[in-house]
Amino acid sequence: MEPITSGNFTFTPTGIDGVIVVDCKAYGDERGYFMETYKRPDFVAGGIDVDFVQDNQSSSMRGVLRGLHFQINHPQSKLVRVMQGEVFDVAVDLRPGSPTFGKWEGVTLSAESRRQFFIPKGFAHGFYVISDFATFTYKCDDVYHPNDEGGLMWNDPAIGIDWPLHEDAPLILSEKDMHHPSLNQLNINDFLS
Repeated sequence: MEPITSGNFTFTPTGIDGVIVVDCKAYGDERGYFMETYKRPDFVAGGIDVDFVQDNQSSSMRGVLRGLHFQINHPQSKLVRVMQGEVFDVAVDLRPGSPTFGKWEGVTLSAESRRQFFIPKGFAHGFYVISDFATFTYKCDDVYHPNDEGGLMWNDPAIGIDWPLHEDAPLILSEKDMHHPSLNQLNINDFLS
């Protein structure tokens, strides 16, 4: 599919159905810049028709890898972006019956590029911090349910994500993220399609 431009946004489909890269037009001068990061009519025209209900923000240092996360019975669509720094962001298709099940899509997001990444329901999501520090923000179309968390092994060889890991900085994972199952160990029948 070809990119769709609507308003101040260009929506570029990826190789996985429903996963979309969103580029935002910025208006700048010597004072700085202004840009829209979300406008519902333009997003609907670009193929993203969801009702966002929760915004989240995190900060992380260089070498932090967060993920791969998902909610099992309350899956979330996410619109993610970086406000400061740079990350490599990844979505893994966990939709039962999808022709791209187990495939991943990754994109570099930075404050400088102002690029966003839309991840529909049914995906595991994670990111790795490339810069010294990053502030990461995202919109979700369902609220977070702490007892509904799921995770996927960040380095599952069956998926083969090509993370741009730093050779000169340690990889930093939470205790929880060190122990997620592989794709083959997930009970995918528990997921909503």
